Amino acid sequence: MSEFKYQKPFPITKDSTKYRLLTKDHISVVDFDGRKILKVAPEGLELLSQAAYHDVSFYLRASHLKKLETILKDPEATDNDRFVAYTMLLNQMVAAAGELPTCQDTGTAICVAKKGEDVYTGVNDAKYISKGVFNTYQTDNLRFSQIVPQTMLKEKNSGTNLPAQIDIYAETGNKYEFLFITKGGGSGNKTYLYQMTKSLLTEENLTNFVKKHIMDLGTSACPPYHLAFVVGGTSAEANLATVKKASAGYLDHLPTEGNDGGQAFRDLEWEDKITKICQESGVGAQFGGKYFVHDVRVIRLPRHAASCPVGLGVSCSADRNVKGKITEEGIFLEELEKSPGQFLPKEAPHLKDAIELDLDQPMDKIREELSKYPVKTRFSLRGTLIVARDMAHARISEMLANGEEMPQYFKDHPVYYAGPAKTPKGMASGSFGPTTAGRMDPYVDAFQKAGGSLVMVAKGNRSQQVTDACKANGGFYLGSIGGPAAILAKSSIKSVEVVDFSELGMEAVRKIRIEDFPAFLLVDDKGNDFFADFK
Repeated sequence: MSEFKYQKPFPITKDSTKYRLLTKDHISVVDFDGRKILKVAPEGLELLSQAAYHDVSFYLRASHLKKLETILKDPEATDNDRFVAYTMLLNQMVAAAGELPTCQDTGTAICVAKKGEDVYTGVNDAKYISKGVFNTYQTDNLRFSQIVPQTMLKEKNSGTNLPAQIDIYAETGNKYEFLFITKGGGSGNKTYLYQMTKSLLTEENLTNFVKKHIMDLGTSACPPYHLAFVVGGTSAEANLATVKKASAGYLDHLPTEGNDGGQAFRDLEWEDKITKICQESGVGAQFGGKYFVHDVRVIRLPRHAASCPVGLGVSCSADRNVKGKITEEGIFLEELEKSPGQFLPKEAPHLKDAIELDLDQPMDKIREELSKYPVKTRFSLRGTLIVARDMAHARISEMLANGEEMPQYFKDHPVYYAGPAKTPKGMASGSFGPTTAGRMDPYVDAFQKAGGSLVMVAKGNRSQQVTDACKANGGFYLGSIGGPAAILAKSSIKSVEVVDFSELGMEAVRKIRIEDFPAFLLVDDKGNDFFADFK
């Protein structure tokens, strides 16, 4: 008979995180039956949670910013790679002032915790972690993105950014460890599960699989990405939970080889292979180039003989992950970078000048100007944009279905798919970057035929139906950089006013005035699509 031996599934070998002490309050240690019990007051959980979700909204890890610096120094990086990296570093300098969050989609609050059996709180921990989330989203200039169902078909915004996702696991010892994440919809939507079989596990088949499905990610989740690729898992949910933690850097210190017990491990060889595949794809940092990813984490897990789940996911350019812990010494939070300017070069990268485009002219004139240039051309926009996203598009679609006219503002102005964060006092706008264009794809042809959406601005790749609609109706799609929402609010957006559907909150239709607003021509009126080669 076999001998029983327990294998810890994820034997993380060390924690090299640099922490800062928040407080020594709210904790005490008592002896009980020969064991040291760490008592944590509920206020300590609330304090840690509030600090974590504040910090992760405005600051990023130094290691992440260093990777952006690397792009600027790489002679193989394209001008577009450098432009995106430089803009993201500028964005982080604005965000680090603590007023405008890194991204307008301040995300779903997620907490993954490991609670030692000798930690005592005496309360429902999730309640007090949630209270910390609530506090942060009330006091900071963050966006409420959580939609709660009233019935199967009717929903409304919760107005608090709750509920949060809180998963607490049991561990030995008297330490409480945390991973806090704010996950935006763009990167959250780019998490994939593929139910494969043993036949996948050959060098040729796995390579071909990666080359094919890496393109499923597209650019709508704001690359360069921290990419996670997980093969195996005792269940589908175990695979995807590993994807999320790996993309957040939480599993970086796993072993690098397997064993008979089925321990999870990193495959460094395949990390290098997939990194190379991503670099050679040509997608780059959103608009062509080398830097589709910053790095890749490949995790191998045990599996059922009849199953081989494969998970693919990313942490985006707003790499919002922060670790925390509560020990006998106090309450600690990972130290994020508050001086991102050190990663900027002394001089901006030399780039070809953008084409100036005035949006305050008749729509026919705007389209006539755009039609002169090839896809991938970089523009600097100024003038008026109408802002509308999912719920506004659904409302206007209902109006058209009921025989009503397309609103005149949709005919007169380009449409920007976006939803802002709260506006800080004294500023014209809160963080206000683009949202994922692909969600509005089903509306484009009908809207263009009704005279609207003839020029669209958003982020990410579009489907073939949008290319076909633009060719048939004389439309254009301009891609804005996904990620730098803070600097757009500070430097490019000069005024914001609600013009329709005010009851939709952050999804109301707005009119904004912009200057020096960067965008790339991605789909034109001739049927050209920048992303066609990658589909």
